[in-house]
Amino acid sequence: MARGRGADGPHPVDRHVGRRVCEKRVELGFNQSDLGRAIDVTFQQVQKYEKGTNRISASKLWQVAAFNVDISYFFDGLAGPNLVPGMAEDAANFQHERSPTRYSIEISRLAPQLSPARQKLALELIREMTAREADDLDT
Repeated sequence: MARGRGADGPHPVDRHVGRRVCEKRVELGFNQSDLGRAIDVTFQQVQKYEKGTNRISASKLWQVAAFNVDISYFFDGLAGPNLVPGMAEDAANFQHERSPTRYSIEISRLAPQLSPARQKLALELIREMTAREADDLDT
């Protein structure tokens, strides 16, 4: 069993932190090799961090945070863990249907540059497209 993997795959916190590392990397315009060089690991290791396959150590997370982000950024979006002493975290607190892609991150970065009227049009377009995609999956 690979490190960082439970019975059902990587721990939800490791996946969430990896997803946030990926979001910040893409937002800053780095590829995985760039980030790897900056924190002294291979791009393959960055891939494993971003998937949650390998847990990112506190020291590496600290290095990633040097890119003008507070450590708490990587944990934003997690609900309280509702820990019971000696028990694992409640996995129901983690709600991610799909991992963000380079495109979805860029959309969220560019949208605020649009006027409110154009933001509304873009939102309506995306809603229409997702509804059609859902309809296509149902048929």
